[in-house]
Amino acid sequence: MSTDVAGAEAPQVKGKFLGIFICWLLGNGSLFAWNSMLTIEDYYVHLFPDYHPTRVLTLAYQPFAFGITLIMTYYEAKMNTRRRNLAGFSLFFLGSFALIILDIATKGRGGLGVFVGVCIISAIFGTADANCQGALVGDLSLMCPEFVQSFMAGLAASGVLTSALRLITKAAFESSKDGLRIGAILFFSITCLFELACLLLYTFVFAKLPIVKYYRLKAAAEGSKTVASDLAAAGIISDQQAQVEEDPQKHKRLTTKELLMENIDYAFDIYLIYVLTLSIFPGFLSEDTGAHSLGTWYALVLIAMYNVWDLIGRYVPLIQCLKLTSRKGMMAAILARFLFIPAFYFTANYGNQGYMIFLTSFLGLTNGYLTVCVLMEAPKGYKGPEQNALGNVLVVCLLGGLFSGVVLDWLWLIGKGW
Repeated sequence: MSTDVAGAEAPQVKGKFLGIFICWLLGNGSLFAWNSMLTIEDYYVHLFPDYHPTRVLTLAYQPFAFGITLIMTYYEAKMNTRRRNLAGFSLFFLGSFALIILDIATKGRGGLGVFVGVCIISAIFGTADANCQGALVGDLSLMCPEFVQSFMAGLAASGVLTSALRLITKAAFESSKDGLRIGAILFFSITCLFELACLLLYTFVFAKLPIVKYYRLKAAAEGSKTVASDLAAAGIISDQQAQVEEDPQKHKRLTTKELLMENIDYAFDIYLIYVLTLSIFPGFLSEDTGAHSLGTWYALVLIAMYNVWDLIGRYVPLIQCLKLTSRKGMMAAILARFLFIPAFYFTANYGNQGYMIFLTSFLGLTNGYLTVCVLMEAPKGYKGPEQNALGNVLVVCLLGGLFSGVVLDWLWLIGKGW
């Protein structure tokens, strides 16, 4: 079948709003399970008080997320995007289910063996993230910018939803016997159902939207091999080899290395955003902010406020007059964020909880806003295969920043006897 699209104007817009909503849900699903594990930190701190679960679980997650994404980005041009996403959402579902089984099998007991099991599941979530996040950001980068924005907003919304659910379950079961554990099991049951819903949406609905088929056909016409499986799922077979033989020049693209060198500032931008954020969130907020009148609710409130403002920040670039498009301006704003480090240090030692909540909110706002600005601007002006490759490269930089931030987060423990 020819990849030329008759009446291109209609497919470009038909199904757009449903596509934006599904991208938002898929963004949710790409982090919902991991955020669920982070949000029940009070339960894991109770079970494993000697193992610094918030920091260690993040350290178990990030190497797999970063390392596997790096490998998949190297082979991006030959990877089957559809299989990556199906594998990712399947692992999120199975990992969430495994957490419930592990807790029921051990009857909510702690200990090193159980903690190792939880760490292994955390690594499984990291593997799932490596499949989903890179594949989806790359795939959506070759479509309309609103899809990438909605996906990134969904990532932040997963934090808001998990925080809200955790606050509700904590309040509902706080006064009951074994309430902390019951709330955690209920929490992961909801996570299982949500991940299953994302898997079904991606499998049976997203690929068949007219706007999605239009952009994937366009990418296939420009030489992309990563969309073939998704087009086949939508009932479209593209004879790409014949087109390459017809016009080989049309299918030439920049290499991944060339794309990186042309966008090295964007790569540093996204890396530095997450180095700073993860050096503070969630480890420092969970363990190093002292005791305040909110008691055991304090860390949950801080995490919830970060997630809410991170989500808000990801919608701000939709207002054109507030969208940051200058490459130098982005770099300046991102470097200025490193002032958060002394600000959090002095607030934790000398400020009250109100100042800490404000700082945490501003950290989230700037994180979400700058992330979306970078990811919406970077792919502009490239062909579909190049946009896909650049999306994967930027996700590698994002996860590299996350991993580096997680490691640097341990520096807050210097001088505290551990």
